[in-house]
Amino acid sequence: MANKSYKCSLLSDGLLFASGAGVALLLFFAFYSFFSPSPPPSNYLHRQPLRQTITNTNTTSSSSSQQHCYFHTSTPPLNTDPAPSFYDDPSLSYTLQEEPIKNWDEKRHHWLLQHPTLAQAQRNRIVMISGSQPGPCRNPVGDHLLLRFYKNKADYCRIHGIDLFYNTALLQPDMFSFWAKIPVVRAAMVAHPEAEWIWWVDSDAAFTDMEFEPPMEKYEGYNLVLHGWPHRVEARSWTSLNAGVFLIRNCQWSVDFIDRWARMGPQSPEYRRWGRIQKALFKDKLYAESDDQTGIIYLLLKEKERWGDKIYLENEYYFEGYWVEIVNKLEKIAKTYMDVERRVKGLRRRRAEKVAMAYARMREEYLEKEGIRGGPHGWRRPFVTHFTGCQPCSGDHNTIYSGENCWDGMQRALNFADDQVLRAYGFRHERLVNSTAVRPLPFDFPADY
Repeated sequence: MANKSYKCSLLSDGLLFASGAGVALLLFFAFYSFFSPSPPPSNYLHRQPLRQTITNTNTTSSSSSQQHCYFHTSTPPLNTDPAPSFYDDPSLSYTLQEEPIKNWDEKRHHWLLQHPTLAQAQRNRIVMISGSQPGPCRNPVGDHLLLRFYKNKADYCRIHGIDLFYNTALLQPDMFSFWAKIPVVRAAMVAHPEAEWIWWVDSDAAFTDMEFEPPMEKYEGYNLVLHGWPHRVEARSWTSLNAGVFLIRNCQWSVDFIDRWARMGPQSPEYRRWGRIQKALFKDKLYAESDDQTGIIYLLLKEKERWGDKIYLENEYYFEGYWVEIVNKLEKIAKTYMDVERRVKGLRRRRAEKVAMAYARMREEYLEKEGIRGGPHGWRRPFVTHFTGCQPCSGDHNTIYSGENCWDGMQRALNFADDQVLRAYGFRHERLVNSTAVRPLPFDFPADY
C-alpha cells in the first residue's frame, strides 16, 4: 500500500510540474513577443496604408471600450529621406563663397513633394534666426543680458509654434560685425526647405508684445520685409530703414538678393570702395565703412527695377521699434491693458498658456472698440523693441546714450515682456525695473489690483 501511495504521489507531482512548466513557457513567449517585436519588413517604406486602433480606457464595457481612429499614409517617417534630393548634390553650398544656388524654387518644391506632411503646413511657416559672438562678453553683465534676450525669443517662439535657431559661430569669419547675419540666413534657407520665411532678429531686440503676430497675408507678393519709410529712402537717408529685424522669403529671389547684398561686405575686395560710395550717396551716414543697412537702401535706390517691387517697408506698427521712444511708456501701456481687463471679466479668467492666444484675440476686439492705437503716440504694446546703439555684450554703447539708460531700458522691456509670459504661470514682477522680485497673482487679477 505504501508503495502504491508513493507512485500516485509521484504521478501527481509530475503532472503539477508539467502544468507549471507549460504555464511558464506560455508566459515566457508572451513577454518575449511583447518586449521583442518582430522587425519591420524590408518593404517598410512602401507598405500599405496603416490602420491604428486607439483604446478608450475610460469606459468599463469591453464591447464599447474601443474607438477606432484611422489614419492612412504612404509617406515614410519624418526622419528618413525617401529619395534623392538637392542635398545629394555635391555642388550644393551652404556658404556665400561658392556659386549661388540655381533653381532653388524647383528644388524646394521637389523636396516638399517628398515630405507632404511638412508641405501641408508649409504656407507661411517661419524659422526664426538670431545669434551672438562665439566668445564671452566684455561687459560684465553682457552674457546675462544676452541670455535674457534669448529667453525672450524662446518664449515668443514657444507661444507661437515657431522654430528658433540661435547661432554663436562665425560661419564666414571674414563677414564680421553686422554682416555676420547674412551667412547664417543663407545657410538657414538650405537647412530649412520646409520654411517659407526666415525671420532674422538681432540679439539686442526684444519682443514686447508676446501675443502679436505679423500680418503675413499682408506680405503676400513680397519677399523681404523690413521696418522703414519709403519717403526717407527717396530722400537718401541712412536711417530710412533698419536691417536688425527682417523677414525674407525662402525662394530664388532671396538667394540672388543675398548674393548681391553680400558683395558690399568685408569679404569682398570691393569693400572699401563700397564704403566710399555709400558715404557719398547718403550724406547723413556717420562713417565711411560699408554696412548691411545702407547696402539695402542703396539697392532700393540704384537697382529698384530688379529688387524694389518685392521689398516691403513696414511702418504701420513696431515691426522693429526704437527703444528710446518706447521704454518710458511701458508702465502706462501695462496699465492701459489692465484697465481693459478690469472692465471685461472674461479677460481676467485664468488660463493655460496653450490657449492664451484665444484670450489675446478677445482682448484685441476690446482694444479696437475703445480706440486704443499703437505707434509712437499710442498705447498699444510695441511688437519689437530694438536696443540699437546699446551694445549689451561689449558695453561700448553709443555716446548719445548713457550706459545706465541702456541698462534701465533693457530691464524694463524684458520684464514687461516677461510679465506677459508669467501671467499664465500665476506671477508678475513687482516693478519693471526689478528683475528679481515677483509676486503671485490674486484670483480675478486685476479686478481689485
